[in-house]
Amino acid sequence: MKSIKIVLSLFLLTSLALPAQKTNTKHGSEIVFENTRYDYGEILVGSPGRCEFKFRNNGKLPLVLTNVQASCGCTVPQWSKEPVQAGETGVIKVKYNTRIPGTFLKTITVSSTAKNSMVILSIKGKVTLK
Repeated sequence: MKSIKIVLSLFLLTSLALPAQKTNTKHGSEIVFENTRYDYGEILVGSPGRCEFKFRNNGKLPLVLTNVQASCGCTVPQWSKEPVQAGETGVIKVKYNTRIPGTFLKTITVSSTAKNSMVILSIKGKVTLK
């Protein structure tokens, strides 16, 4: 029963992804990040918890970030809703809630009109009391 659910889930995900890929290749934009991972290292409870992910539109047409979603509510991304023109750069700002001590690993899913329409960013670190 479990294997049937897994196979059906994979089929559904694949069938949903194929039309999106066909649509996005028409746009002619390509999003390229300087880095897709950010390591805070050890940070103190209450630290700012901010980082940035810089990217460039290496395509020929404008790029629009359609959604940027974190894996949980303790991570808040901010991004411009304006198109990033061909050859231009943009930034996604991320704030992690550092009030909770412990090790963390979170992801941010970036959806866009680019050929590579979905990119996964990640942040990790350890929040310590002192």
